[in-house]
Amino acid sequence: MRIDAHQHFWHYHPKKHEWIEDNMSVIRKDFLPSDFLPLLQENNFDGCIAVQADQNEIETKFLIDLAIKNNVIQGVVGWVDLKAENIYEQLAYYKQYDVVRGFRHVLQNEEPDFMLESNFLNGIQCLQDFNYTYDLLIFPQHLPAAIKLVKQNPHQLFVIDHIAKPYIKFGLIAQWKKDIELIAKFENVFCKISGMVTEVDYENWQDSDFLPYLDIVVKAFGTKRIMYGSDWPVCLVAASYPEMLNVVENYFNGFSETEQEDFFGKNAQLFYQLNKIK
Repeated sequence: MRIDAHQHFWHYHPKKHEWIEDNMSVIRKDFLPSDFLPLLQENNFDGCIAVQADQNEIETKFLIDLAIKNNVIQGVVGWVDLKAENIYEQLAYYKQYDVVRGFRHVLQNEEPDFMLESNFLNGIQCLQDFNYTYDLLIFPQHLPAAIKLVKQNPHQLFVIDHIAKPYIKFGLIAQWKKDIELIAKFENVFCKISGMVTEVDYENWQDSDFLPYLDIVVKAFGTKRIMYGSDWPVCLVAASYPEMLNVVENYFNGFSETEQEDFFGKNAQLFYQLNKIK
């Protein structure tokens, strides 16, 4: 089973999606399952994980509704206010929707210490009781705080989105490498090899730009704790779906068939405990 472990859907709205800057104008429109299904089929994928792009519970319900109507959506990573006093009750509510596999907050827009505040930590600890995963959307400067977070929650499954968004465009690698190697030591942390094309010059990049970063991530996490994600449609600001996919397919071409199967689907299936495709 091939799974795209990271992509988004939305009805575009200028205010809600104000993070889409002028140089990303190509994605200032609606993106729905009907747009994505042909791409998955053309590239031999069986399903996907729909990840939140807006920070409210309306977004989570929107993704749940899409998943109910579109079997290709194998799992939903929604948003919930982890700092809420009634977080336990909120998480209990979502258990009625089997497609909800985890949650995410846009931590990259917060100060690093946000994830170490007591009420946020309480929310993370509550996730364990409901067997929910947590996606870490962070920049390199957030990695030290993320290391502290995962150290305090050894039984919570975490996955780092977009290899923590290293500044590939500027060739900054040393500190990111050190921190990635540190966080990878925790066996409860996985990593999505996704979104890399948005960290380069949109108009001028080549596969070789990503090789040092791929080498570091694969060596640090091994082939059992990494998973493929397209970050569609955000990737379209720099590459078509096939172009972005080719970067990682070319890289993993020299790996064993089992390792490729793990990366392109099995690891995501196990991490998110997918069960809709039999």
